[in-house]
Parts: sequence; C-alpha cells; structure tokens
Amino acid sequence: MNSKFKLLSILAVLLIVLGGCVQAPQEDTKLKISLIPVLDTIPIFVAQQNGYFKELGIEVEGVPVKSPQEQNALVQSGQVDGMLTDLVVVGIFNKQTPQVKAVYTARRPFPAAPLFRVLAAPNSAIKTPADVKGIPIGISQNTVIEYLTSRLLEGAGLKPEEVKGEEVNAIPVRFEQLLNGNLKAATLPDPLAQGAIAAGARLVIDDTQRPELSQSVLAFRMEALKNKPDSVRKFLVAWEKAVKEINAHPEKYQGLLIEQGRVPKAIENSYKMPPFPDRGLPSESEVADVLAWMRAKGLVGRDVPYGEMVDRTYLPK
Repeated sequence: MNSKFKLLSILAVLLIVLGGCVQAPQEDTKLKISLIPVLDTIPIFVAQQNGYFKELGIEVEGVPVKSPQEQNALVQSGQVDGMLTDLVVVGIFNKQTPQVKAVYTARRPFPAAPLFRVLAAPNSAIKTPADVKGIPIGISQNTVIEYLTSRLLEGAGLKPEEVKGEEVNAIPVRFEQLLNGNLKAATLPDPLAQGAIAAGARLVIDDTQRPELSQSVLAFRMEALKNKPDSVRKFLVAWEKAVKEINAHPEKYQGLLIEQGRVPKAIENSYKMPPFPDRGLPSESEVADVLAWMRAKGLVGRDVPYGEMVDRTYLPK
C-alpha cells in the first residue's frame, strides 16, 4: 500500500509539472479588414500610417474591395475578419443565425456633415419632400439607402406607399443619371452628394434631420471575435486613437480624404474632413427600427435579438 501510494504521489506531481509546461496557444494577432472605397474607413489608414497598430502588437492587412457585394462575399467566405458596413447588412448576415456583429459605430451624421442626402435633379421642380410624392427616387433596393430614403421621407410627412424607389444600384451611375435628368430624384452618399449639389442638384432632405437613422459600423465575423478577441479590442483602441487625431487635426489628412474618400474634383478644395463620432454603438431602438423595416420588406423572417446584432464587450475600456 505504501509503495502504491508513493507511485500515485509521483504521478500526481508529474501531471502537475507537465500541466504547467503546457501553454495555451497564442492568439493570432493578424486581422484582415476589407477596405471599401468610402471616407468612413479613413481612421484605418491613419492608424496604419501613424503606426498605431504596430504599437499595440497587431498586424492589420487591408483588403481593397470595389463594392459592398464584393465585400460581403469576402466576409461570407471567411477571407476577411472585419468590415465597415451598416446595420442592414448586419441584419442580412444574421437573418438565420449570427454570423457577424457590430462592435463600434464608425460614423454618424453631424449638423454640417450628413452621410446621405436625397437630392433633386438640377432642372426638376422638386424643392421639398412633399414634391417627391410618387416620383421614382434613384436608390439601391434592400440596402441602407432604401431604408434611409423611406424613413426620412415618411418622417417628413409622406405615406409609405407615396415613397417610390427606382433601382439604380451603381452609385456613380445614379449620380450621372440625376445630373442629366434621367432621374428626377436620387439618394447619394457624401461626398458625392455634395459634388452633385455643386453641379446643380438641389437638396430635398438629408440625414442630419434624423441622425438616429444613419450610421456606419465596424463589424467582425463571429469566428474572429471568438478566436482573436484581444486583437479586435486592440484594433478598436487604434481606431479610437486615429479618430481623436483626425478630429484634432482634420486639415493634416486632407490629401488622404481626397484619395480614399473619392471626393469629386469639383469640390476637392471646398470639401472638408467630417468629424468622426466618439466611442459608441447603435442603440437598441436604432437596431429595432432597422430590423422592423427589414421584416416588413421580407429581408429577415425572425425577430433577431439585439445581442445577435451588436456586442459591447469589445469596446475600449
């Protein structure tokens, strides 16, 4: 019995020693982020340029994409970890089970800096939201642009059935068709919308009047959030540092704005860097409204919980 007890004791000690030597696998510190050509992604370029990612011990690889469709395909296939997108896209990804979550609000409208504007063609008679009643408005269907157009005009007094969208998916084509009069009205993102105004288009309404409706978000695949949580948190720390730098010295990054923000040549000298918001996430009511619109459109068939759309645990402390 004595020798048996000694043998068991030795085995127990060996197991403790060996267990102490086994280390948990190190987290992958590389993140792949799709870079859609909109000014909302500028903090990523500033963080990269100023070495913020390197300081925090992570490697961020930007993967350029030409369109939201290309971006969504990369996310779906797992070729990137994160993206800049909107709540409609997050809802579509999560219509059955959670695939991505929003972890940070990238942009919101500010009083002099809208994200989207509903515009009238230069020679049209449209001046107010009431004037677009029943008139086809150039949009991309089943997107945040359609959601915003509907909500903005309904908020201005139009009935849902009085808001008519016309599918013109490619934004540059929508811009051209508005200016040449093929479209009497269209919804465009800034800075292209401001370029259209400079070319004679007229503002009907923009999202500065309903800022709760409009925002872009940073979203990550569930696998990245599970397997690279510290790297995602460090990415957001670097993003936040870049935002503070941009807001403090916007003129310093004017060249980057023109290059990455696709600022039309006609307004390169007048269009200024918009402010970026402080730390935050979409509220429950904001998410609920987007999902209600999506359910009415048949884009989602279930009540997607707020916790499957948004995750606060990755925000910088």
